[in-house]
Amino acid sequence: MKSVLFWLLLAAVPGWSETRGATFAPVVLYTQYAQAPPEAVRHALQEEVERIMSPLGFVFEWRDIADPTGQRVSAELALITFEGRCDTGIATPSGKRSGPLGWTHISDGQILPFTSVSCDRVREIVQPILVTSHSEARPGIYGHALARVLAHELYHIFARTQHHGSLGVAKESYSMWDLVDAEFRFEDKESNLLRSTRAAGTW
Repeated sequence: MKSVLFWLLLAAVPGWSETRGATFAPVVLYTQYAQAPPEAVRHALQEEVERIMSPLGFVFEWRDIADPTGQRVSAELALITFEGRCDTGIATPSGKRSGPLGWTHISDGQILPFTSVSCDRVREIVQPILVTSHSEARPGIYGHALARVLAHELYHIFARTQHHGSLGVAKESYSMWDLVDAEFRFEDKESNLLRSTRAAGTW
C-alpha cells in the first residue's frame, strides 16, 4: 500500500450554507494536540474555519479525540493533529524550520480524512506580525492563521481532490499575508466543487 502526503507550503514571498434549501448533518472534526492551545487561540481557529467553510454547506462539531464523552460514530468526520506548540509565545530565533505548514494523507490514490497542521511552522511565519501586535490581539491572529492552513487541508479531504487552486485558500503555497489578511476565502471554482461534493455526499 503506497502512502503519500499533500503538503501546504509557504510561498517564497513573505451556521448554515448558501446551498438553498439544503440541510446537512454536522461533520465531526476530531482534534488532538501535541500541546493544547490557549482557549482564545482554539476559539479563533474554530471561528475562522467556520467562516470559511460554512457558506459552502459545512457545519462542524469539534471534538477532542482524548475525551471519551465527546466521541460518537459518524460517517462524516476528519481527524486533525496539531503538531508542536500551539500558543503565541514568541520564540527566540534559532534558524528557520523547513517543511510544510500542513499536510493530508492519501493511500493508493485515495484521500484519507487524516490531516496535520504544524503549529510551530505557522507561528514562525506570522511571528513578525505577532511581535508588533498587542498581546490581546495575538491569539486571534495566530488562531486565524492556523485555521486557514486547516481549511486548505479540509478542502483536499472534502473535495476529494489532489489539485490546488491558483488563488485563495486552495492555492498551493501561502505568503505571510495570506495567513493574516482580513479576508481570505476559496475562489469560485473551488467553492463550487466543495458545494457539489457536499450536496452529493460523495466524500
